[in-house]
Amino acid sequence: MTLRNLFARMGAVDARNTNPQRSTKKSSRPAAQQDWLRHAAAAGRDELFAELGSREEGLAADQVERAREFYGTNAMAQAAKRPMPLRFLAAFADPFTYILVFIAAVSVLTDWVFASGGDRDLSTPLIIGAMVLVSGVLRFVQDEKSTVAAEALAEMVESCAEVERDGDGGNETPIDEIVVGDVVHLSSGDVVPADLRIFAARDLFVSQASLTGESEPVEKRAELGTAAQAEASSLTDLEDIAFMGSTVISGNARGVVVATGARTMFGEATGTLNGRKRETSFDAGIKSTSRLLMRLMVIMLPIVFVISGVTKGDWVSALLFSLSVAVGLTPEMLPMLVTTCLGKGAVDLSRDHVIVKRLDAIQDLGAVDVLCTDKTGTLTEDRIVLERHLDVNGNEDPRVLRYAFLNSYFSTGVKNLVDAAIVERALAEGTDEVGATTNGTAVTAEELAERYHGIDELPFDFERRRLSVVVGDNKGNTRMVTKGALEEILAICTKVEVDGKVLPLSDELTEKVITRGADLADDGMRVLGVARKDEPAGTGALTVDDERDMVLIGYLAFLDPPKQSSAAAVRALTAHGVSTKVLTGDSARVAAHVCRAIGIPADRVLTGAEVEAMDDEQLSAAVQEASIFAKLSPAQKARVVRTLRNLGHAVAYMGDGVNDAAAMRESDCGISVDSAVDVACEAADIILLEKDLMVLEHGIECGRRTYANMIKYVKMTVSSNFGNIFSVLVAALFLPFLPMTAVQLLLLNLIYDLTCTAVPWDNVDDEAIARPRRWDTASVRRFMVAFGPLSSVFDILTFAGLFWVVCPAVAGSAWGALDAAGQALFVGTFQAGWFIESMLTQTLVVHLIRTEKTPFIGSRAAWPLCALGASGIAVACALPFTPMGAALDFCALPGAFWALLAVMVAGYAAVVCLAKRRYLRRNDSLL
Repeated sequence: MTLRNLFARMGAVDARNTNPQRSTKKSSRPAAQQDWLRHAAAAGRDELFAELGSREEGLAADQVERAREFYGTNAMAQAAKRPMPLRFLAAFADPFTYILVFIAAVSVLTDWVFASGGDRDLSTPLIIGAMVLVSGVLRFVQDEKSTVAAEALAEMVESCAEVERDGDGGNETPIDEIVVGDVVHLSSGDVVPADLRIFAARDLFVSQASLTGESEPVEKRAELGTAAQAEASSLTDLEDIAFMGSTVISGNARGVVVATGARTMFGEATGTLNGRKRETSFDAGIKSTSRLLMRLMVIMLPIVFVISGVTKGDWVSALLFSLSVAVGLTPEMLPMLVTTCLGKGAVDLSRDHVIVKRLDAIQDLGAVDVLCTDKTGTLTEDRIVLERHLDVNGNEDPRVLRYAFLNSYFSTGVKNLVDAAIVERALAEGTDEVGATTNGTAVTAEELAERYHGIDELPFDFERRRLSVVVGDNKGNTRMVTKGALEEILAICTKVEVDGKVLPLSDELTEKVITRGADLADDGMRVLGVARKDEPAGTGALTVDDERDMVLIGYLAFLDPPKQSSAAAVRALTAHGVSTKVLTGDSARVAAHVCRAIGIPADRVLTGAEVEAMDDEQLSAAVQEASIFAKLSPAQKARVVRTLRNLGHAVAYMGDGVNDAAAMRESDCGISVDSAVDVACEAADIILLEKDLMVLEHGIECGRRTYANMIKYVKMTVSSNFGNIFSVLVAALFLPFLPMTAVQLLLLNLIYDLTCTAVPWDNVDDEAIARPRRWDTASVRRFMVAFGPLSSVFDILTFAGLFWVVCPAVAGSAWGALDAAGQALFVGTFQAGWFIESMLTQTLVVHLIRTEKTPFIGSRAAWPLCALGASGIAVACALPFTPMGAALDFCALPGAFWALLAVMVAGYAAVVCLAKRRYLRRNDSLL
C-alpha cells in the first residue's frame, strides 16, 4: 500500500482534483488512514522514503510544491471563508432584520397593492429598506474590520517547526507550509506539526494527551519492528509514529511527514469539532441577556397588538405598531457593538505589546480577579547566573562544575536558563580535568565536550524533578551524572564525596547538606544537587531504577534577581482588584524570598506534596489563604487553577513552559509570551510580546474598558426600551390614536442606535476599571427596572402636555371637536413631539448614566459620542419641518412645545441623577 493508493481509496484526489483536504465518505476514510499509518510504521526507512519521493535530507524545492498540490496543505478540514458577497448578506441575517422586512412587506400590501390610486405611497417601505441597508452595511463593515484585525494579530504569533529541505540542516517553517515528505526536527517543547514516522530518535518522550487523554509521556523510537507488531498495536501505541498535536516532553528526533492536516489522526479526531469553542462567562452573559430581551418581546407583542387593535379599531396598523415596539425592545445593534468593542480592544492591546488570539478573551481578561503566574522570567529578571558550585562542605569545587557541565551539555532537551548558566560558567572558568595533551593543565570546556560523548539519558520530568545523562570517553568508560532538586538528589544517593574520598552518606551529613541548601535558598538562590555513578548498569537501556546508590558530589546555587518592575506591577494589580498567586516548580524557600521582595504575601506557602495530600474541600480552603505554591507538578498547577475557578474566581494563568500548558487550559484566560515553547503558545488566549507583569496590568485595564463600554450600551438601551413599554401601553389604553406610527418608531430606534455606534470609543472613568468586571445579567435586570420606568413617567407627562395643551393650540380645538383634517394635524403634532422628546431623553440618558460622577463636569464623554448624539438630536428636531417629515406624517411644532420639552428634559435629568445616587447606594457600581 502506498500513500497515493490511500488517496485513491479515499476518493479525494484524482489527476485533476488537487484538494485532498475536501471531505470524503467518512465511513471509509478513517479506516484507510489507519491502514496507511500502520503501513508507514512497519515499512523500512528506505522503502518509506521511496514511497513518499523523499530522502533523509528532505524534499527539494520543486518537490515541495508538487507534494502540496497533490496532498494538500497542512490545515484542519474546516469551512472555507465565505466569499465577500455571502458575508455581506450574512450581515443582514438576524431576526430583527427579518421583522423589519416583514413590516416592509406588509406596508407594500397595505400602502400600495390594496390601496386606491390616490392613496398609494411607498415611502414607508422605502424608509424601512433604508434602515435595513444602513444597519446591515454598518454591521458588515465592523465585522470585516474586526476580522481583519484579529487575523493580522494572530499572524504575529504564527507557529513554526524546524523543517529540513534539500539538506539545509533545518529552518523554521510555518506549520501550514509543511507537506507530506518533509523531514521535521523535534526537540523538547515542540508540538508535533503533522503525523510523522520517526527515523532517528534519542530519548524521545511525548505526551499524547490531546489524542488519548493520558498525561503520562510515552517513548517514541526510530524502529517499530515488524508489520505484525504494527497490526497488533493500537494506533496511538505505534512507537515510531509521532502524532500531530502531541507535545515533545524531552529528547530529540527526526521524522518524515506521512500525513498532514485533516488526514492526520488529530485532524480526524477534531473534524467534528470545527467551529466549536468552550462557552466563556462572556458568551453565557450575552445569551442570558438576549433571552431576557426576547422574553420581554414575546410578552409585549401580543399585549400591545390586542390593546391597540381593540382601542383603535385598525388591526393592520396595530400589527405594524406592535411589531415595531417588539423591535424597539431589543438593541439590534448589539452584535455590531460587541464586535466593534472587541475589535477595538484587540487593536488597543496590540499597541501595548499584547496580542489577542481569541477576541472574547479581552472581556475574560478584564474579569480576572486572580492571576496565577510562574516565577522565573515573570517576577524575576529571566537572567539566571550560576553563583556558586560547592562541595558538601560548602567550598568552591571545580569538580562539581565539571560534572554539571557534562550533564547540561549532553542532555538532549531544550537548554533552559539553568543549563545555559552552567555552560556559560564552564566556558569562562574551564574545568578541573587534566588532559594527556595539555601538559598537566586543565582542559577547557570545549575540549571536555570533545573528550566525551552522550550515550543515554533519562529526561527531566516533573515527578522525579531530576535529569540523568550517561556519557562515555574514548577509553570506553561510562559514567552517569544526575542533577536536580536537592531533595530528589539526596533521595537517590547512598554515598558522598568529601575531600576526594567517597564516604557513606550519614544522617549527619544529610542534615548538613539540607541546612546549607536551605541557607542559600533563604538568600534567594535556587539550589540543585549533583551526583555521579561510574559504569551504570543500565547503559543503553537506562531506566529510573538505575538512579540509585549514587554519589553526591555537591550542589549548585543560582541567582535570578527579582525584576525592578515586579513590585510596582504587583501593587498595580492589587489596586485593580487582582490578587497574584505564584505557582512554581521551584523550592518553597526561593519562591518565598522572591515574593517577599516584590510584595506578595509569603506567610503561607503550599508545596506540591501538601497539595497532593489534600482533598478538594481542604484545597478549596487552602488556596484562598496561600499566595505561593511551590514544587508543583503540571497536574497540580492545573488542579490549583481549577479549584480557584470552582470557588467563583475568574482566573488568568501566565506561563511559558511545557509544564504550564495544562494550567493555562484550565484557566479563564491563558497568557503566554512570544518566546514560549510551542505548546504554551498554542494553549494561550493572549500573547505578551514583553514578559512583564506591568504589560499584563495594562492589558487588564484595556479589557475592563472594553467591557465597560459594551455593558454601557446594553444597560442604556435596554432601560430606555423597557421604559418605552409602559409609555406605549398607557398610550394604547388612553389615546384615541397611536403615539407613533410603526415607521416613526423604527426610525427613532435607528437614529438612536446610530448615535451609539461611537460607544466603543467612549472614555471610561478610572473607577470603572478599578475592579474586575464580569458579565452579570442580574445587574442588567436591576438597572433596567431602576431606570426604565423613569422615562415612562416623563413620557406620560409629555403625552398629557401634548394632548391637552400643545396639540389643541395647533389644531384649534380639543380632539373630540375636530374634523378629519384637524385630527390629522393633531396626531401629526403629537407624534412629532413625542418623537423629539424620546430622542432627547434617550440621548441625554447616555451621558447621565455612563459615569458615576457628575455628568459633563466630573466626567465627559468622548467627542465622537458627543458629536453623534448632537447630530441625532439635530436630525430629530429638524425632521418635522422637512419634506421627509411630512412624508412620515409629522407636523411642525409650535413654540409652546419647546418650552414643554425643556421642562420635561430638565426634570428627567434631575430625577435620573437622584435615582443614580439611590442605585449606587444599593449596588456596588453603576455599570
